[in-house]
Amino acid sequence: VQLVESGGGLVQPGGSLRLSCATSGFTFRSYVMSWYRQPPGKERELVAVISGAGGFTNYVDSVKGRFTISRDNAENTVYLQMNSLKPDDTAVYYCNAKNSWYPPWRYNYWGQGTQVTVSS
Repeated sequence: VQLVESGGGLVQPGGSLRLSCATSGFTFRSYVMSWYRQPPGKERELVAVISGAGGFTNYVDSVKGRFTISRDNAENTVYLQMNSLKPDDTAVYYCNAKNSWYPPWRYNYWGQGTQVTVSS
């Protein structure tokens, strides 16, 4: 199983980034996909989640209206479009795959993370 994030980097406040998570080794369309982030010195938090078919999404309040999660089941890839970025969005962003919405999860996979830094 592999989850490989890309698209992070340094961006000015108000800017945009698009994160990608390319996956392999599991039945992507059957998994709930999420993006988490871990700011410096803080705990990891859930940012956005999307259902297997892509019909349901949910976001943490702090990113609603600015971030959009999407997925391409033909390409086994999940995305996070981040607009109007703020310094508080600075974090390592992680891709996550779970085999169901609720615990206990038999399968729970993580990527290695990609750094997003929002600074002028």
